[in-house]
Amino acid sequence: MDGTGVRVRLLGPVEVVVADRPQAVNGVRRRTVLATLALRVGRVVSVDRLIDVAWGGHPPATAANTLQRHISYLRGVLGAPGSIVARQPGYLLDTGPESTDVQLVERLLDLARRSVDPAEQVARLTAAVTLWRGTPLADLTGAGWLEEQAEYLARLRLEAERALVDARLAVGEHTRLVPGLERLVRQHPFDEHLHAQLMLALYRDGRQGEAVATYRRLRDTLREHLGIDPSPGLRDLECAVLRQDPGIAAPAPAAAQTAVAAQLPRSLPTFTGRDVEIATLDALTGRGGAVVVSGTAGVGKTALAVHWAHRAAGRFPDGQLYANLRGFDPAAAPTEPARVLHGFLEALGVPPARMPTEPDLMASLYRTSVAGKRLLVVLDNARDADQVRPLLPGSPGCLAVVTSRDQLVPLVVTESAQPMNLDLLSPDEARDMLVRRLGAGQVGAEPAAADDIVARCARLPLALAIVASRAATNRHFSLAAIAGELGDLGAFHGGDEVTDVRAVFSWSCRTLSPAALRLFRLLSLHPGPDVSAAAVASLAGVNRSASAPLLAELTRANLFTEHTHGRFAFHDLLRAYAAGLADADEPAADRRDAVHRLLDHYLHAAHAADLALHPHFSEIGLAPPRTGVTPERPTSKVAATAWLTAELPVLLAAVPLAARSGFEGHAWRLAWTLAGFLHRQGYWQDWLGTQQIALAAASRIGDRTGQGHAHRSLGLACSRLRRYDEAADHLGRALDLFTEVGDDGGRAHTCLNLGQLAERQGHHQQALDHSRRASTLFRAAGNRAGRGYTLNAVGWQEALLGNYHRALESCGEALRILREVDDVQGQADTWDSLGHAHHRLGDDRRAIACYEHALELFTQVHDRYAEASTYVKLGGSHRALADLGAARAAWRRALSILDELGDADAESIRADLDQLDATPRR
Repeated sequence: MDGTGVRVRLLGPVEVVVADRPQAVNGVRRRTVLATLALRVGRVVSVDRLIDVAWGGHPPATAANTLQRHISYLRGVLGAPGSIVARQPGYLLDTGPESTDVQLVERLLDLARRSVDPAEQVARLTAAVTLWRGTPLADLTGAGWLEEQAEYLARLRLEAERALVDARLAVGEHTRLVPGLERLVRQHPFDEHLHAQLMLALYRDGRQGEAVATYRRLRDTLREHLGIDPSPGLRDLECAVLRQDPGIAAPAPAAAQTAVAAQLPRSLPTFTGRDVEIATLDALTGRGGAVVVSGTAGVGKTALAVHWAHRAAGRFPDGQLYANLRGFDPAAAPTEPARVLHGFLEALGVPPARMPTEPDLMASLYRTSVAGKRLLVVLDNARDADQVRPLLPGSPGCLAVVTSRDQLVPLVVTESAQPMNLDLLSPDEARDMLVRRLGAGQVGAEPAAADDIVARCARLPLALAIVASRAATNRHFSLAAIAGELGDLGAFHGGDEVTDVRAVFSWSCRTLSPAALRLFRLLSLHPGPDVSAAAVASLAGVNRSASAPLLAELTRANLFTEHTHGRFAFHDLLRAYAAGLADADEPAADRRDAVHRLLDHYLHAAHAADLALHPHFSEIGLAPPRTGVTPERPTSKVAATAWLTAELPVLLAAVPLAARSGFEGHAWRLAWTLAGFLHRQGYWQDWLGTQQIALAAASRIGDRTGQGHAHRSLGLACSRLRRYDEAADHLGRALDLFTEVGDDGGRAHTCLNLGQLAERQGHHQQALDHSRRASTLFRAAGNRAGRGYTLNAVGWQEALLGNYHRALESCGEALRILREVDDVQGQADTWDSLGHAHHRLGDDRRAIACYEHALELFTQVHDRYAEASTYVKLGGSHRALADLGAARAAWRRALSILDELGDADAESIRADLDQLDATPRR
């Protein structure tokens, strides 16, 4: 199962399994709603679709209310209120990846398609086929859409069965395939693929005549019922059978098997979670080879390997071998492979008289002893690939599960080992671990404290086990008191080095090169939540070619994780450990230099992105970046938007980092570069928060220009948040500051913003006066883009005052200028203004054309709020032309965006839609 511990089963009667326990779902309609959501897991299913499917197109008047009760009931069955999320225009099942058996089947089929190893294909496809428990959606009938889905799932089963037969033929299982294939061809009498497989299985089983007879029966059936002959490919196969073509001969049979040993250590009775990883290991049992389970210290690699090995022991009847390789043991050197081989050979029954003394001869005898067997070998806590290689069995029926803090990439490259990186527990898995160790009563009595413990332990199994042991041995302590002790790493100590989080982390660090260890320390200075490879290079003060191998060393050691392509992070306990090392081993001046480089990196990269999006308004000057800083410099609008989107959480954290680290100039400038993006994306609270930090930082160092920019941006943010008095105060202060420092560009922008504020308050003549003043200032400064923006503002205000022809004239001139300077945002704003003027003049067809121009451009610059606003106006023009369907579509799109932004304007659009929906459809 997935990390939530929930699985919805659709490949048979509809069922829910929570924490390995089936949960009853009473009522056909409830199961229908659940199945509909599960078939679109992770995607919104509209209320209309759910009602239509559940009531078969004939819903009662109370259907919407009944559906809400069904949803509430299903949330209870699934065990979490957040398992089904209300999201316009309906509901979304949010139970995590692979939380339905359909998702798991589709993943297994995809993995099988990508594999070139038939044995691996057999394992994955067998796992997929066994997930069917009968006819899909068997207990749901009469719903047309669900019947279509059931037919798709039936086709998916046939696809899986065909692929499994192909894979089993490839590994020589033809004899055992014949009965099943005969059943399948009876069920699918026109299926040429299945008949070809049956012909091949019969031929390889020495039944040439029956293979030919199978072909001829199909030929007669096709001619009689469909009037066609078999395909050329099937005719070619018949010829190959008749001439006994060597190309269709059977592969060599598998070797015999005998049982040997059972060396697995005890499995933890409190083991929890890891359902995805267990399913992956299950799928690997038939492929042989090796799987490398890697992960950071304390993440539970050994627990997973041993737990799964006990579960899978029956699939390896020739025995299970185990060895602790002590790769990161503080008290002993890594175990020599020869010593492990000696123990394995003894377990395999090699008598002392035959035991070699040379390591190479021992490895050779080991491979000979396991040849043809189905054996499981668990190699725990490996140091490196060289320690593991001699211990890997060579037989395809054997599987080696290797655990290590290192990713052991050489084994993946040269031995085709399957990598499995073990992440932290999910929040639900971590909480379940506390329940299994402390009992549901104690955890349920203090749910908030339990969640606090989970968070403070960073969901690291070792840390959770240490804290749970303290709670278990001190039952008179409340969980809140236990959580309150977890202020630093010293609290995570279980009595010896093996249960001391700091000591366990230190064993991993001992394997690092000095340069990689220094980078590990410096990374604790980064504000998080993650970091790009380019920013890592600037933090370290080296170029990318020098930082790349250090990053690779840290990720191989699982001290740093590449959680998505090109972006790295470590969990909070590792961050705290790295910060302690930095405080102890990095001089204060070096730490400050590293932070300076990091802030230079983000400031220059963010400024480049802002310049790409607004080439005419990036009006702050920057000092050159420090030596060793190599910032990214996106130059296109697409690249700039992508970079800002990816880096936004980091940039929002970098502003307060700069302010508290004594880099006040970086703080206000970085906030300035983010303002436009935050505005366009509708992140107004973040916009407000960063500018408040910027204003405090600029004020501390007496930077009047910085204060002016912060006040102006705060005025805009407050205006957007309808805090008009605060907005007027901030814009007034900004105007005074820009006048004081002689910044005419700042004055012009502020006058334009004062006009926007006046317009929002309904003071249209005052807004027009501010806009005209801004236009004069921009013209005096020679800023053509600014002049274009203000001419559009003047036109907009004229339209609001009823002067539509003057509005068209002013906006037309604005559009000409903005096209000349290639300002897409300004052009979009102006097309919107032109559309409004045409609408007010009664020319709605022309208005619609203008709005569509505006929407195309707003999409390019990712201005979500402006896009929603234009959709509202577009809907008004469509309604004026009596095209109510187009009006609904436009307003629903606007509502979707405004709901996503959390904007209060959504309610008025919702009311308009309700009124429109009361109008008969045409």
